[in-house]
Order: sequence, then structure tokens, then C-alpha cells
Amino acid sequence: MFNSTTLEVAIGLVFCYASVALIVSSVNEAIASIFKLRANTLLEGIKSLLNDPKFNGLALNVYNHGLVSHLGQGDAKSAQDLDNKPSYIDPKHFAIALIDSIQTKAGDVVQLGKDIDAIQDPKLKQLLQGIYTRASGIDAVYTELAAWFDAGMDRLSGNYKRRSQLYCFIIALVIAVLFNIDTFHLFTTLWQHPSIAAEIGAPVQPTDIPWDALMALPVGWPDGALSISGVQFLGWLVTASATFFGAPFWFDLLQKLVNLRGAGNKPVVAGKQTSR
Repeated sequence: MFNSTTLEVAIGLVFCYASVALIVSSVNEAIASIFKLRANTLLEGIKSLLNDPKFNGLALNVYNHGLVSHLGQGDAKSAQDLDNKPSYIDPKHFAIALIDSIQTKAGDVVQLGKDIDAIQDPKLKQLLQGIYTRASGIDAVYTELAAWFDAGMDRLSGNYKRRSQLYCFIIALVIAVLFNIDTFHLFTTLWQHPSIAAEIGAPVQPTDIPWDALMALPVGWPDGALSISGVQFLGWLVTASATFFGAPFWFDLLQKLVNLRGAGNKPVVAGKQTSR
């Protein structure tokens, strides 16, 4: 069972990690929104999937389709002409848009097979020929194409998530350095003065961070502090690494620790024993 000091130290550390993780998440989302990272990543993924790196063939036709670019004009000649690039494309809509871009006669399944045979790219033609041969009808073609697109997007999402984690780590490290959020110093100070974390409670919503409580923790640069030690740098790395778990994980853990504290006596604060 945790004693009072151990519990307060844990609450202080977890609260700090949760706050940093939330800040990092917000900054990362803002950067992704400003630079349209999701939309641009999706565009690159579809160009790769359809083997259209110059974006002047099937990928361009798919993006000009009304089901894909709901807000676009449908007359883009290049990636620069695309307005309001989508960040997500429904697999069924992609399948319909691709077939519409390939076929020369709508609704003619036999002609569709000939149109697929006329595709110049050998790998894409082989894939579509296999789907067309196995399918029992146009609906089955749509279903298989949607499944193929979905599998490709799963791989794309995995790559995007790994890059996003790297960006989040870099952002977290910058925040840790700027505000001197050193895990080792934080732990040592909280262990010596557990009452610092005694008033921290679990926010009702993760966004309801009591910023005054965060600023009350032993973080920040002392006046005139210029020297940086190796231990301090390691402390920043630990703080940044904690963000890999994500803000929801830390806030959930914080809620559990605060509830655990509520089941026992609170620590002595300012020379008085606080009752439950």
C-alpha cells in the first residue's frame, strides 16, 4: 500500500506528465491542421497506391471525382489546383471514383474489363484484372477495391502515427527544456515536500487542467540559472518520453491515484492534519 509521501509524489509526477502530454497533443494538432499534414499524407498515399507520382493520371481523376473532393471544382490539373483536399476518403467512395475514372462506358461490365486491360501500369493492371476476374458482379468489384484501399490506408495510418509520435517527442523535449521540466528534480523536490502536490485533484475533463497547480510544481528556470548538467538533460528526456503514453493514459492514472488518496488520510499541509 502506498504511504502518504509516495502517493503524493506519484500524483505530482503523473499530473505533470498529463499536462505536458496534453500541451504536446494540442500543439501537434495545431501544426497538423496548419500544414494540412493528414490531407497531404493521404494524397501521397493515393499517388503511391495508384502509381501516379506525377499526379497526372488515375490519382488526379480520383481526386477530381465528386465523391472524393466534395468541396472541389473537379477540374484540377495538378496537386496545387486542389482546393480543400480531404483528410479522409470513404473506401466505398474511393472504389466508385476509381471505377468511374477507368471505365469508358458506365454500367457496361464487359467494357470495364477491356478498360482495365488497357491500363498502362502493369502492376495496377494485374491487380485490377485479378479483382475483376474474381468478382461476380460490379458490386463485388467495388467491395474488393474498397478492401484493398482500406488495407493500404491502414499501412499509411501506421506510418503517419509513427511520424506523429516522433514529432510529439520533439515538441515535448522542447517544452521540457523551455520550462525546465526535469523529472529527477521534480521527483526529488516532491519527495522532500509532498505537500506541494497535496492540493492536486483529478480534472473532470482532461482540458480542465488547474494551471495554477501545474505552475506550483517545481518546474521552471531559477533566476540566473545557466548551467545544464547531464542529469538534468536526462530528466528532460524522461519527461519527453512520458508523452508517448498519451494524455488519456496519464489522466486516467491520475484519476485512480486521486481516488486512492481519497480513501485514506491526506498528508499534513502547513502543519495541520487535514481530515477527509
